[in-house]
Amino acid sequence: MNAFDPSRLRPRLPSPLEPVADERFARRGLALLLKREDLIHPDLPGNKWRKLALNLREAAGRPVLTFGGAYSNHLRATAAAGRLLGFPTVGVVRGDELAGRPLNPSLARCAADGMRLVFVDRSTYRAKGDPATLAALLERAPAGAYVVPEGGSNALAVHGCVELGRELAGAADTVAVACGTGGTLAGLAAGLAPGQRALGVPVLKGGFLGGEVRALQESAFGGPRGDWSLDERFHGGGYARVPPALEEFAQDFEARHGLAIERLYVAKMLYGLTALAEEGAFPAGTRLAAVITGTPDVLQGAVPPSEPGRRDAP
Repeated sequence: MNAFDPSRLRPRLPSPLEPVADERFARRGLALLLKREDLIHPDLPGNKWRKLALNLREAAGRPVLTFGGAYSNHLRATAAAGRLLGFPTVGVVRGDELAGRPLNPSLARCAADGMRLVFVDRSTYRAKGDPATLAALLERAPAGAYVVPEGGSNALAVHGCVELGRELAGAADTVAVACGTGGTLAGLAAGLAPGQRALGVPVLKGGFLGGEVRALQESAFGGPRGDWSLDERFHGGGYARVPPALEEFAQDFEARHGLAIERLYVAKMLYGLTALAEEGAFPAGTRLAAVITGTPDVLQGAVPPSEPGRRDAP
């Protein structure tokens, strides 16, 4: 086995699919199942494993350069992979004002795992897809660095998430997943069997995600795949925002089911799925699978609210 192959880390695959008894669903004749992606690996849980695995195989031990905000789970997962598999990592962090401040717990973990942090101003960060901007950033990374986009979402990540859909083939009628950059939904929908549909719950506001999912499927497959849709109502005001109603819902879900709920993604998806059930969006007899993409973490701490007008990213 290649020393840099992530399968060396012994991921728990397929991830467990667990039925849960919840009267809010049961009284409408609905079955709720939790797809426990959070149990795949302690350092690369959920969709982070799915999206990174094929990219890391492609990188084959080369340095990896990637992007994220100050509380990015993707940066942390990439840094952890570098530590565990022994390759260098560089994280381009949005916000040059952070360079002169003490690292927050999330970025401190990245640094402790060996990631070199490069802080850039927001205009540079927005232009990171421009070839000249990317070339300048690569000059600050080791030679031959392999680039993984923000949130890990590219064609390889989409293909990695196809297996999630295949694991659920025949097990549910509708599969709900929280969405940041769209790669998980793009692959999930492609892996599901005919007659199943994927429901994406965006955690960022702005209405941009549908176009990004379509573009990712075009890049990965040459065209659309699967039956998927988005419900844009449950972002809670934007990325990293947890309004009181959402916090109350998450605490109640935890008390009902004994499962700690990650707030920025998973809670919003479960809140949306519960609201849709109570609205009568699903016919009686529907089996609903909720993808648990991550775990709560003390390092998330108090994530600062989004700045007005700014599109935050995973």
